[in-house]
Amino acid sequence: MPHNLLLAEDDRAIRHALERALTLEGYAVTAVADGVQALAQAHRTPPDVLVLDVMMPGIDGLQVCRVLRAEGDRTPILMLTALVETADRIAGLDAGADDYVVKPFDVEEVFARLRALLRRTVAPEDAPGEPRHLPDGRIAAAGLRLDPQARRVWRGPREIELTRTEFDLLELLVRNAGIVLDHTIIYDRIWGYDFGPGSKNLAVYVGYLRRKLDEPGVPSRIHTVRGVGYVLRED
Repeated sequence: MPHNLLLAEDDRAIRHALERALTLEGYAVTAVADGVQALAQAHRTPPDVLVLDVMMPGIDGLQVCRVLRAEGDRTPILMLTALVETADRIAGLDAGADDYVVKPFDVEEVFARLRALLRRTVAPEDAPGEPRHLPDGRIAAAGLRLDPQARRVWRGPREIELTRTEFDLLELLVRNAGIVLDHTIIYDRIWGYDFGPGSKNLAVYVGYLRRKLDEPGVPSRIHTVRGVGYVLRED
């Protein structure tokens, strides 16, 4: 059975192009032009996943997220945004979004993000390496619990103090637990641009996280995939 996908995008050209691409990819797509229609459609026929533009007239994508989450709706939400500042990304995550893609985007990245979000909706016992969304809004993966709203993280009973950038990086890894994220994607998500192949900035912050998260005699949760990037997993 195809997954039911609700797409809300006010730019007609982008909406039609994305609707066509997603349909060819095998999704059953319902496309609307604004947040009011998105909420009405989500209430009428709950989708398996939502793709929301952040900036829409009237009710925008962030408001749609807040309304659905306030109603207890945990349907995965992927945001489309032209806003690349870290504060804007945090606002989207705090509103209840699960992930985002920055415009202009590669449709293959949209497909990959949707596949990752939909994998997370299976029962935890069927997907032991993937993040679990807990009833209190926290996210659990690889022995870690992360509270996106309060920006707090625990390993077991131990709370770990992180800087803003460390938390942003860990949140990205937790939300994509089990998925190898390449250097370019991480740089884009956390810093908004790629420092280039010679930069050690990412490796430095991964080192900071490992020192705070790792425990003696236990394998590191953040694994290096040489020549590619990093992945969060337990083994």
